[in-house]
Amino acid sequence: MPRPMPDFTLLPIAHRGLHDRNAGVIENSLSAIRAAAVAGYAMEVDVQLTADGEAVVFHDYTLDRLTEETGPVVERSALALGRIKLTGGRGDGIPTLTQALKALAGRRPIVVEIKRQPEPGPLESAVAAALDGYDGPAAVMSFDPMSILWFRRHAPHIRRGLVSCAFDDPEDAAGLDQAQRRALADLEAFEMVDADFLSYGARDLPRPAVARLRAQGAPTLCWTIRSPEEAARALEHVDAITFEGYLPPVAAAT
Repeated sequence: MPRPMPDFTLLPIAHRGLHDRNAGVIENSLSAIRAAAVAGYAMEVDVQLTADGEAVVFHDYTLDRLTEETGPVVERSALALGRIKLTGGRGDGIPTLTQALKALAGRRPIVVEIKRQPEPGPLESAVAAALDGYDGPAAVMSFDPMSILWFRRHAPHIRRGLVSCAFDDPEDAAGLDQAQRRALADLEAFEMVDADFLSYGARDLPRPAVARLRAQGAPTLCWTIRSPEEAARALEHVDAITFEGYLPPVAAAT
């Protein structure tokens, strides 16, 4: 049975931190992380691997969308990435996960999504090292079951979850055959990786596999909610929402 995770099911989760480009607060920045903590939300951030083996808080595999630089994140060092400013922001660079955790200082729960890599191991090891000694509520999650299996084998004390969806969008399903899409959509690896929780695409709810695992006691999150109406529908099937673009009430979730 999954380990209890009350800290991750009592609060709405700010997707990539509490970001607002109109206010100069860019996704996955230290400003967005601090804003989520001040507002009382839990938060989700994404991590990528650097050329020197660090985990940095950044969603994309390339720099093009969020900076004035181009090219793969993995070809730059953590120091070089920290000097690259996020466009439209308040001067934030790309932080390491260690810097993000220091800024958060255990004030609110954080869920670290590990982006799919060519091979599991290097990024997972960097994340585990960053979390070593961190005493705030934290967990990792990934679409890749092999990433979560790495944590079961090498860092079993870190709470871990699977992210999934129906995989009926061509972008989501890229590189996957029909059998792989079905297995991932139905969370068939949940028991194998001994996951503690799951996060499912809200647009694909309800889903029998999600309902089954939730009935068995698995804390169940969803992504990404953008209105109170979407939240109301999703909360019929999950314990907590991952949101962006509006401010859900914190008290309603506690």
